[in-house]
Amino acid sequence: MTKSPLPLTIGDLSQFTRHLSRQLGDAAPSHLTLMNMLARAGGYQNHQHLRSSTAAGVRLAQSAVPSEQTNATDQRLIERTLAQFDDAGRLRQWPSRRAVQTLALFVLWSRIPAATAIREKDINTRLNEMHSFEDPATLRRTMISCGLLQRERDGSNYQRREQAPPQEALALISRLRPRWAAPVSVR
Repeated sequence: MTKSPLPLTIGDLSQFTRHLSRQLGDAAPSHLTLMNMLARAGGYQNHQHLRSSTAAGVRLAQSAVPSEQTNATDQRLIERTLAQFDDAGRLRQWPSRRAVQTLALFVLWSRIPAATAIREKDINTRLNEMHSFEDPATLRRTMISCGLLQRERDGSNYQRREQAPPQEALALISRLRPRWAAPVSVR
């Protein structure tokens, strides 16, 4: 017999943790350790990650564009990556954090036509239209190493590698799409 998922909403994690600690008695770990354990059980790195993701989700919900918020998305990562894009939806600078880089690359990937062979010169032109720090080679190479682009052995043609973007990338793309409505000029 299969079990149906049973949703559990906790209004205050700290109070829930206190009640759980009382139930466990002397065997209970410290309050913070128990809160970290509960946060990890919910898919977060620790309690602080849960707090920052929840706060970012509230800030994103208050913005003009609705987001596809689920418990599986890291709202803080979406917020950090969103800050890397200007008003026209162009990547302003190369992010220092790897997770932000990868998410930003998925945004660029989504704007490259699918199932189309593109010459290196043309892929550079497209990438230059999508960022403002004038380094298409770094973007191109990193997209290849992340498995978002593939190229011919001789480097003549590039093609987008089709795959399902992570939930964070989908939420980010939907937030940036309205910014792309205006024509983008190369700087």
